[in-house]
Amino acid sequence: MCQGGESHLESAIFAPGQEVITAKTALANIGLSICYDLRFPELFRQLVGAGAQLLTVPAAFTYVSGEAHWHTLLRARAIENQCYVLAANQCGQHHHKFKTYGHSLIIDPWGKVLVEADEQQEGVFSAEIDLDQQEQLRRFFPVLEYRLL
Repeated sequence: MCQGGESHLESAIFAPGQEVITAKTALANIGLSICYDLRFPELFRQLVGAGAQLLTVPAAFTYVSGEAHWHTLLRARAIENQCYVLAANQCGQHHHKFKTYGHSLIIDPWGKVLVEADEQQEGVFSAEIDLDQQEQLRRFFPVLEYRLL
């Protein structure tokens, strides 16, 4: 049970993946993840090691955990990996059991939130993705090259 009285044992119905998956598209190399993966920074580092330039996080973060951790974890993944992060989170009340947080985000490699929906806002959102700017950041602030582990 987490703070706020909600408890979800996702491991009872979901199994972890066995591979790190990226998808090469015309826009960018996209690193694929899901909601709970956000709590494991090593996965995102492996996605970047596999060439990801944009990290995706489709999610159903509950209201309680989302309010506490959603923005912080997403911005951390963007900053530490110098990647764009596209995080689509469900919003609203579900099955009379839990409420999801919403606040879908697009974050740039410096950790700046480019687009944010509110907690009940559904829709399609977009932001400019500048991979040249990302590459420039990686050249002038080469933290990915200096990691030891």
